[in-house]
Amino acid sequence: MTTNDEARAGRKIWIGVGEGAAAAGVALVVAVVGLFAFSAVQWPAFNSSNVTRALTTVGQVVALALLVVSVLLIRLRRWPVVAKLLSWVGISSFVTVTLGMPLAATKLYLFGVSVDQEFRTEYLTRLTDSAALRDMTYVDLPPFYPAGWFWIGGRVGNVLGMDGWEVFKPYAIGLLAVAATVALVLWMQLVRADTAVGAAAAVTAMTLAYASPEAYSAVLVVFVPPVLVLAWGALHRRSGGWGAVLGTGLFLGVAACFYTLYLAIAAFTVVIMAVVAAGFAVHAQRAAGRRANRVGARAGTGEAGTSLAGADPSTARPAWRAAIAPLTKLAAIGAIAIVLALVVWTPYLLEMLSGAKLPSGSAFHYLPESGAQLAFPMLEFSLRGALCMVGVLWLVVRAGSSRRAQALGIGVVSIYLWTLLSMTATAAGTTLLSFRLEPVLLALLAAAGVFGFVEGATAVYQALNEPAPMRPAAAAIAVLGAVAFAQTIPTVLTHEIDTAYTDTDGNGERADQRKPSAVSHYREIDAALIAQTGRPRDESVVLTADTTFLAFYPYWGFQALTSHYANPLSDFKARAATIAEWSKLPDSPALLQALAKSPWRAPDAFLFRNDGDNYTLRLAEDVYPNDPNVKRYTVSFPKSLFTDPAFTRTEIGPFTLVTVRR
Repeated sequence: MTTNDEARAGRKIWIGVGEGAAAAGVALVVAVVGLFAFSAVQWPAFNSSNVTRALTTVGQVVALALLVVSVLLIRLRRWPVVAKLLSWVGISSFVTVTLGMPLAATKLYLFGVSVDQEFRTEYLTRLTDSAALRDMTYVDLPPFYPAGWFWIGGRVGNVLGMDGWEVFKPYAIGLLAVAATVALVLWMQLVRADTAVGAAAAVTAMTLAYASPEAYSAVLVVFVPPVLVLAWGALHRRSGGWGAVLGTGLFLGVAACFYTLYLAIAAFTVVIMAVVAAGFAVHAQRAAGRRANRVGARAGTGEAGTSLAGADPSTARPAWRAAIAPLTKLAAIGAIAIVLALVVWTPYLLEMLSGAKLPSGSAFHYLPESGAQLAFPMLEFSLRGALCMVGVLWLVVRAGSSRRAQALGIGVVSIYLWTLLSMTATAAGTTLLSFRLEPVLLALLAAAGVFGFVEGATAVYQALNEPAPMRPAAAAIAVLGAVAFAQTIPTVLTHEIDTAYTDTDGNGERADQRKPSAVSHYREIDAALIAQTGRPRDESVVLTADTTFLAFYPYWGFQALTSHYANPLSDFKARAATIAEWSKLPDSPALLQALAKSPWRAPDAFLFRNDGDNYTLRLAEDVYPNDPNVKRYTVSFPKSLFTDPAFTRTEIGPFTLVTVRR
């Protein structure tokens, strides 16, 4: 690369960084204004009225109209700054209204605080209470699950004076809006601006429909397609491309701080890219060597017009050396990613390497039906299926001539390879959680589908001798398809939205105005705990099966919801066995003695359910390879175990709070 080329590349990088920062600022303003406006009105619940659904559709149409206008301005080469601004506002508005309007009448995010969202809320609550990298449940343990998304959200909640459970929704929607808009900026650095808007919109729509419940992974999904194009651009070049190397490394580093599985699949794909690029480079070097040999042979026979003077000296070097460049770039990408990953992983790695505790977890012990078969969304008879099929056809047709198709195609192939590896791993008693990769597959095929539609429409247009009505007809089909799919997103998310309205929030209220669950007593339990222990919340350990209490208040737990979400350093099985042993002790002195000798910090309080002469805890154990992979069982503590004056018992609704005085 010449000095001028390097200078231009450097300027392009800095321009992209500047635009990314500006786009993020615009998206943040749009999300804040939109969510504030939605919350200022008393809306009916989504699960009992179609009002918010109707207004969501209106908002989506307006957002898509902004994107259409931005594309028209780009095509007409008019007002480029306005065109970019409209695209930023359009994409961030689309995210904000698609998620924010259906959830406008509830303070909870998709899925409320049920199942997986419970431990995520617990993690966010922990890091809202303190900026220290700490496990979501267990005291004195570093976090195992990457803290990046939760730490940022915790700082947002802390600044705004909001509890973790309450900041979850606005933070999740706002950061996703920012991520989608910055991903659009990245697309614009890689492909033609008008096509970039279409690709970003399609990927964002797929992400909202199929990845948004897992908010901390969704912000990565929108980046995967453009980052793979960026990575391929870095690896396939013999020289230059170091800006793309830096960008790819930064993404992998952020992925390591946010979501381990998506780091794994992205790194897996980039490694495959590097190997393929190295193979291409070696093949090209050998071909160049053969050409040089033929030139030399002709010159040796005295053939007129031939000379060795024009031969490339580089063809004399061993072919294998051509693989050094892509593999060096791969190493640089890995080094950048590792440095960033250590920001959140260092505490856990140090604790694990110290040997004080041996890791033993079951995070990979889950195999639903979708993880036992290959996903083929392109074969569905639906708008999603049609777009994915166009994407597959484009990937195949353009595999030999388009670097975008090569990058996205390698991404698709790597997901299927990972899925097959995950299925194979079941023979070893584990999985690679491939079922969670379907949103990434859909995002890749959606981007490819947009490129395929644009190129296919262009080919038809040219084959028909460029009739004037052809372009507006193709545009109309694209817009109609976009609106039709967009308005189905709330339908796809119906269960997740309904749960946000039927779950009881941290204020003890249900957004659908129905009778709240036992969660409504948590505030009284919290007040009693503080009064009886005399300590701040983050200095008390509570043993309870009602772990949603820990999602709303930052007490430490003695045992996690399930082993799948428990820290591998927590000794989940041993803790479960210890709890069972405590329940079988003969009297209060024996229990107090057992608590004093506990290998872990013993509970400062127990939060039980009442059952006649017993207090009960409904716990969980891993029963993989069964599906469901969790078995619930009840541990009963005789009430006679807590008659000693060291125990203070307080009846609160269906609960009994037992605090321990030592």
